Amino acid sequence: MHDFAFVFAGLFVGFVVGLTGVGGGSLMTPLLIFFFRMKPHLAIGTDLLFAAFTKLGGSIGLARARMIDWPVVGWTALGSLPATLVTLYVLHLAGPSSRAVQQVMTTTLGVALLLTAAATLYKAVAGRAAPRQIDAAALAQAIRPRHPLLAVLFGAVLGALVTLTSVGAGAIGVLVLMLLYPALPLPRIVAADIAHAVPLTLVAGFGHASLGSVDWLLLLKLLAGSLPGIWLGSLLMRRTPDRVLRSLLSVLMAYAGAKLMAL
Repeated sequence: MHDFAFVFAGLFVGFVVGLTGVGGGSLMTPLLIFFFRMKPHLAIGTDLLFAAFTKLGGSIGLARARMIDWPVVGWTALGSLPATLVTLYVLHLAGPSSRAVQQVMTTTLGVALLLTAAATLYKAVAGRAAPRQIDAAALAQAIRPRHPLLAVLFGAVLGALVTLTSVGAGAIGVLVLMLLYPALPLPRIVAADIAHAVPLTLVAGFGHASLGSVDWLLLLKLLAGSLPGIWLGSLLMRRTPDRVLRSLLSVLMAYAGAKLMAL
């Protein structure tokens, strides 16, 4: 029965990730800690590799559908991957981070998620929906960041946050891309965010594995549910109205923010 619960948890989180790009750490880490009573360091390390393999499955489907804009992924990864390696090096030197620092980080991130959830919901209700289709000329313009160095900087902050908490690759990543690429339709932003999260969480996850913070058997159970879940979510994402996606994002970010503040 417990094994089935882990598989179902993976299925649910995988579906949400495929549909919105949000949910890896924001949903799975609190779920493992509060529902399954796992120690935080094991939950974070296991969730990072769970997110990596889950989003790899989603990225393959999105790449085949030509939904991923690789220049968007590249600029963000240029900042996030080096920051991840630096953060892992610090963790190896200092050992597990203090509970006080983790509490400050998760509380601050929780407040930020709640505020951005309110802003995203307002845009979904009162704002104009982004176009579902975009021509080649408009797409070429839309995938240019407002400033390349800003994309690298945001990526670096994201890489450090994800490595330390396993949270942010989805919720914060989508918000960052929405700010940097305001003309890009939301489905393409979600697709780029999922693709970028793969190398980020792989590097961070294997770094945590070297610290002994990964439960490999649990990881297999979660993946058994998540891989079909993200495939189904990705299919529905391409058929779901933009306003519905924004509303779902706001609800998920509010949930993640409340859970983070409670950690």
